[in-house]
Amino acid sequence: MMRSRTATWFECKIRYEKTMEDGLQKKVTEAYVVDALSFSEAEERIIEEMSSYISGEFTVTDIKKAPYGEIFFSDQEMADSWYKAKLQFITIDEKTEKEKRTSVNYLVQAGSFNGAVKNLEEVMGGTMIDYTISSVAETTLMDVFEHVAKSTKQEDKPEYEQQ
Repeated sequence: MMRSRTATWFECKIRYEKTMEDGLQKKVTEAYVVDALSFSEAEERIIEEMSSYISGEFTVTDIKKAPYGEIFFSDQEMADSWYKAKLQFITIDEKTEKEKRTSVNYLVQAGSFNGAVKNLEEVMGGTMIDYTISSVAETTLMDVFEHVAKSTKQEDKPEYEQQ
């Protein structure tokens, strides 16, 4: 089952000392994606997210606006990779009757290249839009962190706000 999320996404790179499978420490740079409204919020979010995974120090080495606006998430356990997909939407200009192609980039979660294509077709199959998949490529992204709204339950509010 696929789920789609449109937001402003930022690719963030972090560098830290990682303990490898052989027990040795190695400096690595890993890429992640967060949704945020600005570069400063993206930096804040990636630091917050990574602090719970990395025990030592780490630095944010790069933040850039991601080249896609929509991400397709998979709930399959084996879907542990992220693929950048470029789709071309085909429309006909009513005045000139010429075919017009518009390219749009997406990020798709899947366990394999074929899985990414299948997931794309599952999402796009529900639309009436004519499209072609012009490219699908595996990325080096480790994970995507979505913004989760803070709980607004009654007991989470300070006492003076409770009715």
